[in-house]
Amino acid sequence: MESLKEKTARGLFWGGMNNVVMQAIGLVFGILLGRLLSPEDFGMVAMITIFTLVATALQNSGFITAIANLKEPTARDYNSVFWFNIIVGSGLYVLLFFAAPLIARYYHTPDLVSLSRYAFLSIIFASLCTAQSAYLFKNMMVKQRAKSNIAAVVVSNIVGVVMAWRGMAYWSIATQPIVFNIVTALFYWHYSPWRPTWNIDFGPVRRMFRFSCKMLATMILTHVNNNILNILLGRYYTAHDTGNYNQAHQWNTKCTSVVQGMVDAVAQPVMVDLRGDSTRQLEALRKLVRFTAFLSFPLLLGFGLVAKEFIVLAVTEKWLFSAGLIQILCLAGAVLPLCSLLSNLIVSHGLSGLYLRCTLGLSLLQILTMVLIWPYGIRTMVCIYTFINIMWLLVWHFFVRRLIGYRLRHFLLDVLPFALTALAVMTAVHFLTQSIVNLWLLLTVRIVLAATLYYAVMRLSGAQILRESMAFLKGKILS
Repeated sequence: MESLKEKTARGLFWGGMNNVVMQAIGLVFGILLGRLLSPEDFGMVAMITIFTLVATALQNSGFITAIANLKEPTARDYNSVFWFNIIVGSGLYVLLFFAAPLIARYYHTPDLVSLSRYAFLSIIFASLCTAQSAYLFKNMMVKQRAKSNIAAVVVSNIVGVVMAWRGMAYWSIATQPIVFNIVTALFYWHYSPWRPTWNIDFGPVRRMFRFSCKMLATMILTHVNNNILNILLGRYYTAHDTGNYNQAHQWNTKCTSVVQGMVDAVAQPVMVDLRGDSTRQLEALRKLVRFTAFLSFPLLLGFGLVAKEFIVLAVTEKWLFSAGLIQILCLAGAVLPLCSLLSNLIVSHGLSGLYLRCTLGLSLLQILTMVLIWPYGIRTMVCIYTFINIMWLLVWHFFVRRLIGYRLRHFLLDVLPFALTALAVMTAVHFLTQSIVNLWLLLTVRIVLAATLYYAVMRLSGAQILRESMAFLKGKILS
C-alpha cells in the first residue's frame, strides 16, 4: 500500500512532468504563433476569453473540488455531476450564442459576433469530461492526467499553427481550446474506469451545491482577477494594445503554471487526508511552501531577467513592448503558486465561504483600482496589478495562520531564503552580462550562469529541499 508521502512525491513528480512538458510544447508553438500572427489577432481572442472561462466555471460549478473534498465519493455522485454538467454546458452555449452581439458592442468590434459563437463551442466539449476529471483528480491519478493534457496540448497546437500558417488569423487561436477539450475528453474517458448511467439523480448535486456554489463563485472571480486587464484594455484601448498585454500575460502564465500546476495536483487531496491531524498538516504545508518557493522564485525572476532577449529572438521585435510587461508580471507570477497553495489549505478545511470572501475582496480591489487608473497607461495598470497580487499573499497567510497556527515568522523563514537568493543571483547575472551585445550569446549565458549560481548557493547553504528533490529524482532515474 503506497503511503501518503509516496503518493505526494509521485504526484509532484508527474505533476511537474506534466507542466514542464506542456509548457515546453507551449513554448515552441507559442513562438510559431507569435511569428505568424499579429497583436491584433491575439487581442481579438483575448477580449472574449473571459466569457469562455466564466461559462466553463459555471458549467462544472466547482464540483471537481467538491468531490475531491468528499472522503469516499460514490458512483452516484459522479453520475449526478456528469449529467448536471451536460445540461448546464449546453444551456450556457445557447445563452452566449445569443449574447454575442452584446459582447461585440461592448468592445466596439463587430467581427466578435461570429468569432464568439465559434469559440464558445469549447464549453460544450468541456462539459463531457468534468466527472471523469473529478475521478482522476480525487484518486490522484496525476500520471494519467499528465498524459491526457500533453496529448491535448500537442494536437491543439498543431491544428492552431497549421491554421495560422494557412492565413486563418485569429480563427486559429479560437480553434485551439475547442480541439484541446475534445482530445482531453477522449483521454479522460479512456483512463477513468467510471462510466455514466441513465439513472439521472440530481440529489448528490444538491447536497454538494452548498460547498460547490462557493467554489464556483470563487472560480469566476479568479478568472475575472486574472483577465481584468484584458477586459478593460479591450474596451478602453485597441486590439493591438490588448494583444501586446495578452502576449506578456500568456508567457508569464506558462512559467507560473510549471510550478502551480505541479503543486495543485497534490495539495488539496493531501491536505484533505491530513485534515484530522493539524500537526502533520502544518508540517506538510511548510514542506510544500518551501518546495514551491525553491522553484517559483528562480524560474519567474529568471524569466524576467531574459525577457527582452527571449521576446526579440523568439517572436521578433514586433512584440518588444510585451517584454517590459513580462518583467513586471513575473514578480506577481513568483508568488501566485504560494497564494494557490495557501488557498488550497483553506479549501481542504471545507471553508469555501472564506475562500470566496478572500477572492471577492481581491477582485473588488483590482477592478476598482484598474477602472480608476486606466487613463495613466498600460504599464501603470500592470505595475499596480502586480503590487496588489503580491500583497494579497499576506491575506491568504493571515487566514491560514488562524486555521493551523502557521506563524508569519515561520512562513517568511520558509519563503525568503529562496526569494532573496533568486533576486541576488538574477541581479548579479544582469550586471555581469550587460556588456554582451550578441542576443543569442546573452540569452544563453544568462540562463546557464543564473541556473549554476542558484544551484551552487542552494548546495553550499545545505538546502534540505534541494537534497530531497535530488534524491527523489535519482531514485526515479535509477528505478
